Order: sequence, then C-alpha cells, then structure tokens
Amino acid sequence: MAKKKKSLFECQHCGEQATKWLGKCPNCGSWDSFIELNEEQQEILKKTTKLVSTTSKAKPITQIEQDDITRFSSNNSEFDLVLGGGIVPGSLTLIGGSPGVGKSTLLLKVAGSIASSGKKVLYVSGEESAGQIKLRANRLEANHNELFLLSEIKLEEIMDELLRQDYEVVIIDSIQTIYSSALTSAPGSVSQVREITFELMRKAKDSDIAMFIIGHITKDGAIAGPRVLEHMVDTVLYFEGEASKEIRMLRGFKNRFGSTSEIGIFEMTNEGLVSAKDIASKFFNKSKPQSGSALTVAMEGSRALILEVQALVTESTYPNPKRTATGFDVNRLNMLLALLEKKIDLPLNHYDVFVNISGGIRIKESSADLAVIASIISSFRDRPLSKESTFIGEVSLTGEIKDVYSLDMRLKEAQAQGIKKAICAQKPSTKLNIKVFAVDEVPKMIELF
Repeated sequence: MAKKKKSLFECQHCGEQATKWLGKCPNCGSWDSFIELNEEQQEILKKTTKLVSTTSKAKPITQIEQDDITRFSSNNSEFDLVLGGGIVPGSLTLIGGSPGVGKSTLLLKVAGSIASSGKKVLYVSGEESAGQIKLRANRLEANHNELFLLSEIKLEEIMDELLRQDYEVVIIDSIQTIYSSALTSAPGSVSQVREITFELMRKAKDSDIAMFIIGHITKDGAIAGPRVLEHMVDTVLYFEGEASKEIRMLRGFKNRFGSTSEIGIFEMTNEGLVSAKDIASKFFNKSKPQSGSALTVAMEGSRALILEVQALVTESTYPNPKRTATGFDVNRLNMLLALLEKKIDLPLNHYDVFVNISGGIRIKESSADLAVIASIISSFRDRPLSKESTFIGEVSLTGEIKDVYSLDMRLKEAQAQGIKKAICAQKPSTKLNIKVFAVDEVPKMIELF
C-alpha cells in the first residue's frame, strides 16, 4: 500500500506552517494566506532549514581557532559605523525600510564609493531598468568603471554573472522581485525568498563576496517574508525616516560582526544621501526660549545627541484627556504624568498632554524623563526654559532622580554645543566647564525653575 503524502501548508505573509489549511494565520493574522506546498517545495524547505551538517563532530572550545575578521571601508563613515567598522567579506546583510525612504539611493551611493576604490561591485535590480539606475547614478555621482549594473530577476542568470567576474560586493534590489525557475511559486512568495536567500548566502560564503539585499517591509514595519530570512543573514539593518524630512537613520537590529547599538545618520541632499556632517544642529536649535521646550542629551550607541523635548499642555474639553507622544513611549509618559499629580499636585487629569521629540528621532532610553517633566511643567506654567540648560536623568515611580550611564560624555557634548547649565542626579567624575546642579528628587528640581 502506497504511503500517503504528508500535506504541508505555509502562510505566504510570515512563513507560519500547518498540517492543514487555515483561513486565518495564527501568527500574523492574515486571511486566506495559506497555500499547500508540493513535494519539491517541501524538499527545498528541508534543505534550507537544515544548514548544519549532521556529520560534524563537536570539539572542545579550547581547540577552536578564532576567525580573524577583516574589513574594508565603504568610504561612508556612517555606513561603516553601523556595520561595526566596515564591510566584512563573505557577509550577507539585509536592509529594510519603508517605500521611498532611500534604500536604493543609499546602496547605489555606497556602491559607487566602493567602486571608486578599485573594487568590483555588481548592482542587481529587479525593479528598475539599467537606464533608470544610470539616471540616478548621474545625480549621485556614482559613475565608475568598476560598478556594473544588471537588470535581472532570474536567480540562475544572476549566478551566471557572478561566475563571469570576480565581484567583491553584490547588491540585490530587492529580494522580493527575484525568482528561481526551480520553484513554481511566484516571486516574493515564502518559498522563493527562502530558496534565493539560501543560494545567495552559500555563494557569499564560498566566494567571500559581501552581499547586501534590500527587503520590503509590511504595514507593521517588519521585513516582509519568512522569519527565517532574518535568521539566515549576518546583519539586519532598518532604514528609518520620513520622506518629507531630510534626516534618515540606519539602525542595526542584528549584527554578527559588531554592535547593534550604533546608528548611522544621513542627510538627503541633491547628491543623494550623505553622512550628516553637523549632527548636533539637526535635532535642536538655539532660537529664543519658548515655553514647553527642554533640552536633553541621549546616547545612540557611542554617540551623544542633544535633543529637544517639546510638550503642549492644554485644558481638555473631554472627560478623558488625551495623552499623545511622538518619539517617546506613551506608557512612560502616563507614568510621569501620574507622578507629577502625586508629588507636586499638578491637576493634569483635566489637561491634554502632547509630547514630541524634535528631529524625527525616537528615544529608547529613560535618560529623557527629566526633560519630559521639565517641558510639561514649562508648558503648564507658560514659563520658558533657557536654551543654555539641559536636563538629564531617569525618574523612578517614587519621584527619585537616578543617574544615567556615560554622564561625562553627555556633558562634554552639551558643553561643546554651548550649554552652560545641566540638571542631573550627580556631579560628573571629570572637571568640565559647565555648571552642574545635582538633584535627587523631582520636587527639588522644580525649585530650580
């Protein structure tokens, strides 16, 4: 009696698998997204998920030789910073971002910079013709003899091109447009993305080619395709920013060759995306003081940034006042508002409160708590704060102001930008030409207003 074939269904949005068809994906919530995989697709699935050879034998870690990671520069300081110091040969990097944010522009600019140093670079586009890319390259000043363009969506043709030339860097724009003729599914499907990423990874490791692949993102902000895509690559970068603003940020979420705490800051100009030169002036200005504005110093990786925290407090016309935050955690904002009501008797339960971090950056640390409180009180009392003062500190539920890490580095940056007074939890360990007021409780900080 013939053995019955085992059925396997897969969600085409997130890669969730099930042994029977489901109307709604339990992982991503998509409707009617499950399709049945044939035997050939199931075999490819087994191949790409079992990347480790079963014949390998374990060795004591003391007998393992350490790999020496060599890097080369992309000639773009911000891009090198996010990658951990430069490009690693044989690495596979995934870059995601919303449409129009500048992913293709950034990588074409980087490709031109690398080609200018004599390294052969292949730019593969499945979305634009070579003539369209040439038009953008003229604007970006990325025309170099070592930069090769290929407008192709078939994986086999791309692999043949990689055999013709000894490329050192390959850029795939984008992974969702490439397809393999070995599979019957459409380009962008889970099976296609998984197979193509596996083949590109194997080629990168075998030939020491640094590969960059661009990935589309979903409406939730995650890279489209199966989760295994992010697990297979060495580095995952997200390009953030609004098309209407000139500042863009490249943030690392996974990096096998460096830290994920660094961010790269770029500026959109007529020549494309370039490394932001005067970063300090991009997130705050020294105009005349206005109520509801306070300065703080936040750490983004190894970089200290002076940010402007803006608050607007207005009397509410609804029973439930609004609490809105842009660039700041709204849950933490609610906590700080409750603290102000408890400790200094501010009747904020009758007021709408809006908080914004200028420049489009999002604060992910708690060192801005003190600046948020200062801006809220400033707006509530309609009393401007000096642009020569900065507020640095984490606020606890008891109203205690706690110290933050890298305080000396933050104060040095504040001093370099002309700030003369800082309110924080403790004095710095080094002597600086800046007046520091050390306060340990929120009510004591209010007395300095």
